[in-house]
Amino acid sequence: MTDSINIIGLMSGTSVDGLDVCYVSFPKNKIEEYEILNCTTVDYPTDLKNQLNNIINYDQRKIKEIDLKFGEFIGLSINKFLKENKLDLPDLISSHGHTVFHKPNISKTLQIGDGRTINKITGIKTVNNFREQDVKLGGQGAPLVPIGDKLLFKKYKYCLNLGGFVNISVKKSNKIFAYDICPLNTVLNFYSKKIGHEYDYDGNFSKTGIINNNLFNELNELSFYFEKHPKSLGIEFVLEEIFPIIDKYKLSEIDILATYIKHAAYQISKNILDNEKVLISGGGSFNKTLIKSLTNYGINISRPNNIIINYKESLIFALLGHLRLNNEINCLKSVTGATRDHSSGDVFG
Repeated sequence: MTDSINIIGLMSGTSVDGLDVCYVSFPKNKIEEYEILNCTTVDYPTDLKNQLNNIINYDQRKIKEIDLKFGEFIGLSINKFLKENKLDLPDLISSHGHTVFHKPNISKTLQIGDGRTINKITGIKTVNNFREQDVKLGGQGAPLVPIGDKLLFKKYKYCLNLGGFVNISVKKSNKIFAYDICPLNTVLNFYSKKIGHEYDYDGNFSKTGIINNNLFNELNELSFYFEKHPKSLGIEFVLEEIFPIIDKYKLSEIDILATYIKHAAYQISKNILDNEKVLISGGGSFNKTLIKSLTNYGINISRPNNIIINYKESLIFALLGHLRLNNEINCLKSVTGATRDHSSGDVFG
């Protein structure tokens, strides 16, 4: 339809479980009536996955090399996706990229997946690098998804993403604010891999574990949990704060999983203070142990269809690209703490 714009939104999460691709059609004058035309998750080749998992340890030269390599992987993946599904070329590609580091307190954030390379390989206008401008404006550069929660999921007071990190959007008095709550799959997947599995499928391991109350209590004392929003987390928090606490207890991986899930559920419960429905999304939505723990804390969970659970973030990044293309606000100061609302992202093509 000529009165619609077709966009591919891309998300590469911190848990490195694949590139989420969401092909969306937005009616130009009524974006909330979007239609998801196709979506998929593209697995990373083993060498690229290993590099993304270890990228925080590399020097700048190596990071730039992987930035270009990842951009090439994205571009070729999009071309293959369009060809295999016999899809028309979209008007835009909108890519979150893969976060290397995120330290807004020292005004540094970096997401890789070179936009110029994606544009060159696909021939499609590309937007990326959504966080940097916000950090320069004094903001956290995250979360970015709340603009989509505000415009596309209007009926929910709470939108809870259970991904590599847990983040929440809260609508109150015609305003929206959002922030990261705690790490989730970055931790759970790490210990699942130690017992030979990419993740804790259905929460089958964690449901058999024994909760260690001393570890649970110590994790809950981390200072981040007592800070007021806006606030955001990066993988550094997991490496520097979470893992050292967990590892000194010398527990079995299954007991770690059980204890950490209770910790995450408890931290989430501290941020939901009424019985309003909570829209969930992200890979953690399939962890039955986590969902049971959230329910035990009295959280009123609303589970959407699996497409929204799996692709909500890439859907919303398509929206962020749409807004950026029209120079409309896609980054909210009430969410990030920046000095002003703004339209963020680098455009190529």
